Amino acid sequence: MALTSEQHALQQAAELIVAPLYSLESERIPRHTLTEDEMPPDLARQIVHDELMLDGNARLNVATFVTTWMEPQAEELMAECLDKNMIDKDEYPQTAALETRCVNILANLWHAPETSEATGCSTTGSSEAAMLAGLALKRRWRNRRLADGMPADRPNIVMGTNVQVCWEKFANYWDVEMRLVPMEGDRFTLSPEEAVARCDENTIGVVAILGSTFDGSYEPVAEISAALDAFEKDSGIDVPLHVDGASGGFVAPFLDPDLVWDFRLPRVASINASGHKYGLVYPGVGWIVWRDAEALPDELIFRVNYLGDTMPTFALNFSRPGAQVVAQYYNFLRLGFEGYRRVHQYARDVATKLSEELDQLGPFELLTRGDELPVFAFSLKPEIENYTVFDLSLALRERGWQVPAYTFPENRTDLAVLRVVVRRGFTHDMADLLIADVKRQLERLEKQPAPTHDAGSATAFAH
Repeated sequence: MALTSEQHALQQAAELIVAPLYSLESERIPRHTLTEDEMPPDLARQIVHDELMLDGNARLNVATFVTTWMEPQAEELMAECLDKNMIDKDEYPQTAALETRCVNILANLWHAPETSEATGCSTTGSSEAAMLAGLALKRRWRNRRLADGMPADRPNIVMGTNVQVCWEKFANYWDVEMRLVPMEGDRFTLSPEEAVARCDENTIGVVAILGSTFDGSYEPVAEISAALDAFEKDSGIDVPLHVDGASGGFVAPFLDPDLVWDFRLPRVASINASGHKYGLVYPGVGWIVWRDAEALPDELIFRVNYLGDTMPTFALNFSRPGAQVVAQYYNFLRLGFEGYRRVHQYARDVATKLSEELDQLGPFELLTRGDELPVFAFSLKPEIENYTVFDLSLALRERGWQVPAYTFPENRTDLAVLRVVVRRGFTHDMADLLIADVKRQLERLEKQPAPTHDAGSATAFAH
């Protein structure tokens, strides 16, 4: 069966009755099997177009971190590259050259020791990039253990429960024990002390998140690194640090240049980031950069020659489009450092102003304010008992807004929040419209006698 939400699977008729266009009046077309014959391209396009009108408006979606607007010039370049296969570097050598330039630009931005021939690659997204980083950590750990004549059958990896689901996939798919640090009280991220307490000789690495998807906050990467330095001094165990900069990797260098989180810390072995989030590219493109060539074991790199020249590849898939890589280079060229800084500063300004205005409405408590990632989370005050964040989330959908409501993970499942992600294309004017709609819905919700939705009954979002 196709993977889809059990709650949202659409139960549709098996056949589609075609509108009376192009002399095909009342013709029935099967939805789940191929048609017997061809149809005019305009009709096929119209059928698909009409169904897609039921999708949400991406500009009103403050749940997603993914880019939903690019300049027309970037879209034109992407259209020119729709048929280019990123893996075929022999046929498309200049597209491959643009990928190399992007890796070098990111290595420079993240202060890698070697930036002219940086070690890294593009991926389908930050999730694949994270998994590649995890594979490199595991292989380096295994090689060291075997070289020392020690068993290498019980690897573990340490991270907070606020990690993105890709890390759970990595641990599951590659048989690595996840040592998750639960949230505690008002601590929603990984702490240095809790990270070190879970490390031992079988720890392949610690993952620090630069921009939690739960609330937009940065984890204390430098402090975690220092704690691991002290751990090595005391125990002799060298535990590398990976930074999941899916969002923050494209924000902190421009807005928080004095924040030390990247390869300036000798313990940081690798960094992943998402080009299709705050890299400002349509999905899907991610990036992974290693400190140096030694951080990526050579045996993980495959070399294939059946597309022409012999080409190295380290990826979980093979063929994929080159358009997003081209668009990433366009953004680097078009915006430069100052352009990225202005775009993200505007997003942070919108986020902090919007969070402040929501805070002033009365029923909300802010967990974060959007002053790290331009993302913030807020809950209802304890005295609000006649409606829930899930009620408000669903009410806002009536006006087209997609504002996610969800509970926090283990140890704080009692905490239910709403989250707003501000990204390129979400303006101060749109923030004003959202505030107006929140006020409008609060007037109605405050009159209802009891909550109508909770985490179990809401049909909106799951984190």
